[in-house]
Amino acid sequence: MNKFVVGVLVGICLPLLAAYAFVMMGGMPVATKGKPLPLEHFLASKAIHKAMGREVERPSPVPADEINLLAGAKVYRANCAVCHGQPARPAVISPIAKGMFPEPPLLVGPEKGVTNNSTGESFWKVKNGIRLTGMPGYSDSLSETEMWQASLIVAKAHELPASVVKLLDEPLPSAK
Repeated sequence: MNKFVVGVLVGICLPLLAAYAFVMMGGMPVATKGKPLPLEHFLASKAIHKAMGREVERPSPVPADEINLLAGAKVYRANCAVCHGQPARPAVISPIAKGMFPEPPLLVGPEKGVTNNSTGESFWKVKNGIRLTGMPGYSDSLSETEMWQASLIVAKAHELPASVVKLLDEPLPSAK
């Protein structure tokens, strides 16, 4: 074997062995309080945007009228509020949300949210979830309409009718 082939094999195998040793020696942060690895946030951000692709441009087939927003508020309260908060309670972070990594974003607070995301992007996240973040995918538990309605709540968080905000702000049932 010539030196070039040996160099290529060493160049491939050495990083793989180092990564394996890093994991096997407990160097990989797996607890929710662990710090992210270098480049982890960057790579995850790039990967999710590539995975969503053109879905982010998909318009909602559900109109953002008061009926759908009220229905979306019910879905949001039942499935999202425990981690992502309520409009009048943005500082109240549930014990579930406090223990997650990364910490879930507040989606409907007065100065928080992802209203700069398209409804299609929010729908993709609701439908598919986000791997290794605690964000579940709801494609097996909510209908398409319910997922769009919840996505409208997130996308329109700063322009919701008073009736919808009132419903979103009702206290959540406490877990015992």
